Amino acid sequence: MQALHRPTYPSILQNTVVVFSKNYLPMSRIPLRRAVVLLVTGQAEPVDYLSGETWEIRSPNLVLQVPEHIRMTVGNPERHWKVPPVNRRGILSRDAHSCQYCGSHKKLTLDHVIPRSKGGQHTWENVVTACANCNGLKGDKLLHQTGMQLRSKPKAPIHPAVVFADQFWKSQGA
Repeated sequence: MQALHRPTYPSILQNTVVVFSKNYLPMSRIPLRRAVVLLVTGQAEPVDYLSGETWEIRSPNLVLQVPEHIRMTVGNPERHWKVPPVNRRGILSRDAHSCQYCGSHKKLTLDHVIPRSKGGQHTWENVVTACANCNGLKGDKLLHQTGMQLRSKPKAPIHPAVVFADQFWKSQGA
């Protein structure tokens, strides 16, 4: 028996759509399927922005034009993003898996800039990635006592929508 060979077509459902908040702030990029659900349920509306691409989605009883940009028409004002808890994975990611004292990528540990024994807290602003050598050199001392300097000031992660909005506007040349 010969296998039935079906031609492959590029699926438009692999495309993505940019979602704007009610205030027209770019929030994220979502799959086209999710955008269809938001448009059909009335949770979002099409946005005429830069005359972007539009895809036509057909069902037995509906033809829907899905633009490259949609805007949410509903929103939950009580839904707030919370800063994630401090953990090893988050600190390493924030610090690009490199020692914040020498730049090494080997034998990484976590270091409290102000040691806990001296009142330092376990917070995003006080924990950095350090290689075993630098962590050993710094020990239980404050930075000014060791002569060491941080390569960048440690800070908590920012809201993912803010990161996306920044990247979106940079890519638009704004």
